[in-house]
Amino acid sequence: MAVTLETRRFAVVLLGIFGGLALLLAAIGLYGVLAFAVTQRTREIGIHMALGAQARDVLGMVLKQGMSLVLFGVVLGVAGAYALTRLMQSLLFEVSATDPTTFALVPLLLGIVGFVACYIPARRATKVDPLVALRYE
Repeated sequence: MAVTLETRRFAVVLLGIFGGLALLLAAIGLYGVLAFAVTQRTREIGIHMALGAQARDVLGMVLKQGMSLVLFGVVLGVAGAYALTRLMQSLLFEVSATDPTTFALVPLLLGIVGFVACYIPARRATKVDPLVALRYE
C-alpha cells in the first residue's frame, strides 16, 4: 500500500511545500506594499495626526487599505480553488475535493497572515510625528 501511494504522497508533499512558500511570499509582498504606501503617505498621515486624528484612526485607515487587498485576494483564490478542484481530485485520498473544512480554514489562515502583514506597517504609521511629517520632503 505504501509503495503504491508513494508517488501521490510525494506530489502532495511537494504541493504543500510550494503552498507554504506561496503563503510566505504573499505575506512578504503585502507587507512590502503597505510599508511603501505608509512611507509615501507619511505627509498625509502627519497632517491627519496634526489635525487631531488619534493613533487608532490611523491604524484603522492603514489596516482597512491592507485588509481590502487581502479580502479581494482570498475571494479570488477561493473561487479559483473551487473551479480547479476537478484537477486535484485524483491526488486526494479519503477527502473530497470541495472539503468544507479546508475551504473554511485556509481563508481564515490567509486572513490571519494578511492581518499580521498589514498590522506591522499600520503600527509604524501610528508612530509618525506630525512635525517631522510636515517637514518631510
